Amino acid sequence: MPVGIQDFEDLRRRGFLYVDKTALVYKLAREGKPYFLSRPRRFGKSLLLSTMEYYFLGKKELFEGLEIEKLEKDWIEYPVIKISFGADNYPDLACLKSQENLILSDYEKKYDIEVSDSRAAPRLKNLIKTACEKTGKQVVILIDEYDKPILDALYTEYEEQNRQELRAFYSPLKDCDKYIRFLFITGITKISHMNIFSGLNQLDDISLAKDYSSICGISESELVENFTPEIEALAKEQEMSVQETKEKLAQMYDGYHFAHDVEGVYNPFCLLKCFKYREFASYWFESGTPSFLVKTLQNQPFELENFVNGRIATENQFKNYDPDSKNMLPVIYQSGYLTIKDFEKETRFFTLDFPNEEIREGFLDVLLKKFITVPYDEIGLEINNLKIALRNNNVDKALSIIKSAIADLPTIVKKDMCENYYESVTHLMFRMTGYRVLSELQSVAGRSDVVVATNKSIFIFELKMDKGKATAGDEEKNSAELKKILDDALVQIDANGYSERFTVSGKTMHKIGVAFSSNGKGILGWKIK
Repeated sequence: MPVGIQDFEDLRRRGFLYVDKTALVYKLAREGKPYFLSRPRRFGKSLLLSTMEYYFLGKKELFEGLEIEKLEKDWIEYPVIKISFGADNYPDLACLKSQENLILSDYEKKYDIEVSDSRAAPRLKNLIKTACEKTGKQVVILIDEYDKPILDALYTEYEEQNRQELRAFYSPLKDCDKYIRFLFITGITKISHMNIFSGLNQLDDISLAKDYSSICGISESELVENFTPEIEALAKEQEMSVQETKEKLAQMYDGYHFAHDVEGVYNPFCLLKCFKYREFASYWFESGTPSFLVKTLQNQPFELENFVNGRIATENQFKNYDPDSKNMLPVIYQSGYLTIKDFEKETRFFTLDFPNEEIREGFLDVLLKKFITVPYDEIGLEINNLKIALRNNNVDKALSIIKSAIADLPTIVKKDMCENYYESVTHLMFRMTGYRVLSELQSVAGRSDVVVATNKSIFIFELKMDKGKATAGDEEKNSAELKKILDDALVQIDANGYSERFTVSGKTMHKIGVAFSSNGKGILGWKIK
């Protein structure tokens, strides 16, 4: 299994398994010139660029037995300039400039170029022109993780500085068009206001293109074609049938859709790790929760409802990341935490949701650790206790667990946002149990009912805020106000017919009104019907 191997030549010469994507590489090379591809981390972007590198270097022997061997007749050797920002971190401008210098210096030595201008942009322009003139062939430029210096500095004073530096660095690509045979750029996000996109008017963004939806990742058909022995070995190790093993693999690692109405793809890193160690695990999250995910949550802590129960969005809302906007959806989607689950042709609305169980559990775990007060090492235990309480129809125990977890409003959440916070975190904790959870989350000024379905029961929770009606020090009035809030919640469940849609299930029905403090003091009480 080629776990972590990103060099195509190394992979081929050492006899590692390779899922053949070369027909798509040939198609790209024949049909266009400047391309951009956005994919999540650990999805094979670097290996794809390495494959392109050796193809354009004319290394025919490395492609023996692959699709492109049948398609390509000429095998011309082009000068290739490969620019990668994946090997370092860029918390500030100095680190970025240092990496630019290292990349350019290596190629300047190769082409015996004397540097007369120390700025990165003029050096890149001179490199492209000289490489073309000295070889007599147009240049192939491959840029890997073009956006990492910006994501590394996200929400810091250096984000804009790094963005400005990269804007200048990439600017020669437009002016050097006549010297360029092929240009391919990869990254996690597509960042607006970058010369790389605004300057290259013909840059073909294939991130949501059906033809290339499986260019990174492993499709179901590729899984069966290439990994049948590994699936059988995994099944034997786990004491499961082959069919059960396939279903578990799909549940854990499948579900990514980078266009609508296409076959989903598996995360290749997780799949290869699973086959190598013959164990189901959360390999994507074990490799490290991306720092920019936490930064994003810290920057926009009040939009939890957008990510816990699916999200309907237009293409423009999740396609481009604008640093000047408060919309974090592009970062969450393009990072791989959400994927396309449905598409309505008439309205052109996309439904985005978690691709699979690994991402759902990992993402919600990150959210819980950030937004509730239960110590980190007790979260797993508390969620398990919550699951047991629901399974045993013990509503009092379940809500007591949630009450202790959100006893006080975190300092990062403003009091006028507490309704959104309580609704979202309550929903999150229920979802972490693994039971099916439905909710109709609305705005801060609205209301939210949460429905939890176990194997034998349906729990309908109507969440209400006290809106400051209870008076401090007046216990009798507080008790009366709380009773009214809870009674109103139960009446609303019946009046709106929340339970009617579930009557055909034959499951035991539990209706629960829950009251929260508008002053940030958590759950005030609940009533069960």
